[in-house]
Amino acid sequence: MNSRTMRRFQGYLFISPWLIGLVGLTLGPMLLSLYYSFNEYDLFQPAKFIGLGNYNTMFFNDRLFWISMRNTAIYTMGRVPIVMGSSLVVALLLNQPIPFRNFLRTAYYLPSVVPAVAMYIIWVWLFEPQVGLVNYFLSLLGISGPLWLGSIKWAMPALIGMSIWGIGGTMVIFLAGLQGVPEHLYEAAELDGASAMQRLLHITLPMVSSVVFFNLIMTIIHSFQVFGQAYVMTSGGPAYATLTIVLYIYEQAFNWFRMGYGSGLAWVLFAVLSAFTAFIFRSSTPWVYYESGGRA
Repeated sequence: MNSRTMRRFQGYLFISPWLIGLVGLTLGPMLLSLYYSFNEYDLFQPAKFIGLGNYNTMFFNDRLFWISMRNTAIYTMGRVPIVMGSSLVVALLLNQPIPFRNFLRTAYYLPSVVPAVAMYIIWVWLFEPQVGLVNYFLSLLGISGPLWLGSIKWAMPALIGMSIWGIGGTMVIFLAGLQGVPEHLYEAAELDGASAMQRLLHITLPMVSSVVFFNLIMTIIHSFQVFGQAYVMTSGGPAYATLTIVLYIYEQAFNWFRMGYGSGLAWVLFAVLSAFTAFIFRSSTPWVYYESGGRA
């Protein structure tokens, strides 16, 4: 065995734990779920091949599938602009030389590391119609607060609104991108008489467009995969108003033991996310800028 082959063998040996995890915990289960999606399988009886039966039921005979997809789309369309916009604004503010900047950065990021279930339970209390703080503060303004999580109309907006609580991770990524913008660009723009807004629009945003691109994709994926909020706070109610696709997958596969049908739902979600991701990649060429290589 020559030295080149030995180095290659050593390289594969060092990454073997990751490869084993990839095959055993990701690719293997994915392929198995793809197989189950073409079968009727309930965990207790052998899988029975039914071809496209699960997908036929899903698209033509399952009203809750379309409701869950609609709710997920509404949540995504509401959450993505809120998270992207608020996290970018906070990052811009915390990138300025303001007092207590390090403390504020920590404070904004801290909710991202709070246990998710504990945070959801706190928000259930905050949205409680009679004694919750949200309606209490609205009452101080003379506004009678709604039922929030108990209302078909307001349950989904409540879930969308609380998403601003966890912008810390996205904000940190934006902050890292902002700190990578060369200072000499701002100095040159100031010498040319550019205003703060002009520097933001023509220097800051183009230079962090690759960070915006990354955060946009990740935020869309996380929004489509929303589960914990709906499961803990509303259980998909009231009247399926917050039934999301991942919650529906969980109910089909683990509550009703329709593992084959749940696998089919998961693969439809995978196809939708892949399509969105591919579209964003294809549309990124005009607006994503990489400093080393120009446009994407």
